[in-house]
Amino acid sequence: MPSTPPAGDPVPRDGALPASALRGLGERPFGFYVHVPFCSVRCGYCDFNTYTADELGPPGGPPGSSRATYAEAALLEVRRARVALGDVDVPVSTIFFGGGTPTLLRPAELGAVIGAIRDEFGLRADAEITCEANPDSVTAADLAALREAGMTRMSFGMQSAVDHVLATLDRTHDPLRVPAVVAWAREAGFEQISLDLIYGTPGETSTDWRRSLDAALACDPDHVSAYSLIVEDGTALARRVRRGELPVPDEDDLADKYVVADELLTAAGLEWYEVSSWARDEAARCQHNILYWTGADWWGVGPGAHSHVGGVRWWNVKHPAAYAGRLAEDASPALAREVLDEETRRVERVLLELRLREGLPLSALDASGLAALDGLVERALLVRAADRMVLTPRGRLLADGVVRDLLP
Repeated sequence: MPSTPPAGDPVPRDGALPASALRGLGERPFGFYVHVPFCSVRCGYCDFNTYTADELGPPGGPPGSSRATYAEAALLEVRRARVALGDVDVPVSTIFFGGGTPTLLRPAELGAVIGAIRDEFGLRADAEITCEANPDSVTAADLAALREAGMTRMSFGMQSAVDHVLATLDRTHDPLRVPAVVAWAREAGFEQISLDLIYGTPGETSTDWRRSLDAALACDPDHVSAYSLIVEDGTALARRVRRGELPVPDEDDLADKYVVADELLTAAGLEWYEVSSWARDEAARCQHNILYWTGADWWGVGPGAHSHVGGVRWWNVKHPAAYAGRLAEDASPALAREVLDEETRRVERVLLELRLREGLPLSALDASGLAALDGLVERALLVRAADRMVLTPRGRLLADGVVRDLLP
């Protein structure tokens, strides 16, 4: 949940969607993203819509304006979603609890949200239900309770196995905590466990990065996400870079580290299925993120959460107090929305589906994109596979440039 929402059009007080958005509803995969905007400590690189207890001020206000009452507001929004989507049968394929730190809420509170979604919409028999967690935000008992509450997949924010890298990122956990929480999650019955890594932190050497990858693989995860560090405006990290305390991440260094990640993860049996994601097998792929990359439907619950249904995209007010206040007034928490025209949807399809291992259908390109295709193949950035185009390993490194050529 990036902290700066785009501009958009007004949303009706009741949040009603245009008829065009409801056409085909239920025929496409449907998921819920539940944003939990609370953190014990704000990480210096983070640009997400999160708040510490000090930033929210003293308890009080309508349900949802503080951590203690947040789950109550989330339940209200789930019920509003049911009303807005009408009586169409829309069984839920995925639920993703992100943040922030979702595990700052009690497992029973997260379970209540799952229960509300199940009651209002129904869950597919194979529904994927993911919870993000920091390694130091859960105990073995917590993980057992989360599994009991209905979670099927855990995603731990490992980021690095090197103390000085974690310190630069303002991460608070002990690297030795990671194998412990993975073991506890296995004992609790989680069959799908993911680890998130960040590479390119100022001061991180190639040896540091290999050490982090080796430590992650030693945990035998089913899924790994590896993201290059982005210095976001307005963050503490950006201020340190601007003052000259830390260097700007080097593009060549980032590329080298991506190559190392791909080599080591592939050798360990994890195959890439999206530019920044590797999975043990198809069953271990993050189905919720695939909803985003393939333009399916999802409802975002929580302050600043974004949603998309049938070509209509909207985003909620950012602050928990404003979010809770709107729900308390029986009004939609949506701040603004946009109805995507066909060309915008096509452009976004190129941007997102090209990132996938299956690639992008040639039919998604216009005449100028098709004209650029041969040159990209000659430069070994793309390969053709039947009626699709797929990024090569070199193309994954230069994916942004490939997109620019396909969308002149």
